[in-house]
Amino acid sequence: MEKERDQELEQILENSNMIETNAVLEKDTDQKRYALLSGPLPMGNIDLQCAVLDDETRILTAASIFKAFNKSRKGMNDRLEIEGTRLPPFIAAKNLEPYISKEIIERSKLIDYKDGNTIKSGYDAALLADLCEMYLKARRDGVLTASQLPQADKAELLLTAFAKVGIAAIIDEATGYQKARSNDALRLLLTRYIAEGLQNWVKTFPDSFFEQLDRLYDNERTTSNRRPQYYGGFINKYIYNPIENGYIKNELNKLNIRDDGSRRARFHQWLSQEGRDTLIRQIGRVEGRMEMFENIEAFSRAEKKYKSITLAPYLFDEMNKIIVD
Repeated sequence: MEKERDQELEQILENSNMIETNAVLEKDTDQKRYALLSGPLPMGNIDLQCAVLDDETRILTAASIFKAFNKSRKGMNDRLEIEGTRLPPFIAAKNLEPYISKEIIERSKLIDYKDGNTIKSGYDAALLADLCEMYLKARRDGVLTASQLPQADKAELLLTAFAKVGIAAIIDEATGYQKARSNDALRLLLTRYIAEGLQNWVKTFPDSFFEQLDRLYDNERTTSNRRPQYYGGFINKYIYNPIENGYIKNELNKLNIRDDGSRRARFHQWLSQEGRDTLIRQIGRVEGRMEMFENIEAFSRAEKKYKSITLAPYLFDEMNKIIVD
């Protein structure tokens, strides 16, 4: 009988512990962090969903982090795990591991929160800037694959816009202007900077131009990530050099080529809108002549007889600033 009473007592205690555990779990669920405010953050042609939680954590939804780098959330179950944190799949690559900082690991932990009656998941918003820095460091070291280079381009665009808006915010706070500006002033400023940056990535050389190059050189069809270096020589010789008899190309070299010989950007990204329009017309002229010849030798012989094109100066924003100053 005494043994049976002991067993009953143990069962009662076990049930009591289960009730307490369930109560704690329910309490934790009820106390889940919640969004004080949430809304869309326009970034060029996409909107990222963001929120400020009750503990003042700034959040970007998980889907938004992926969207910022033009990635889907497919493969979320196949992520790399470091120090117990499963990283987003688009950075879970072996060549990126040396660039994954402790901050990235910490901020890659998903945060569940309540937004109204909906449970959402997101990341500390600072993760976006961390990922941008990671891609740029990896690009500087030359370790990115061809498929990762577009992410580095996007990272450069985003960080530049963030820096410009950050400076504006600091000045506003120092002067007290943040009390006078409109509620969405910084958001609109960011949108403008992103839009300006995106313009730099607009495709200037059409696919048809490279199709003609492939044909003249009797090459198989090439892609943007796998084109021979001598295509660049062709573009310099027949597209850029004829403009103002090489003057514009020399100015581009000063703006674009670093001391170590690497490039800051594609040459045409330095062009103002007027300069871009002029370049597009020049590409069209050359492409039209390319269509007339069967091979690169015949094209080159004909080009020697073709008079250099003289176009209006001041095609570049940087040159305009120098002249005005």
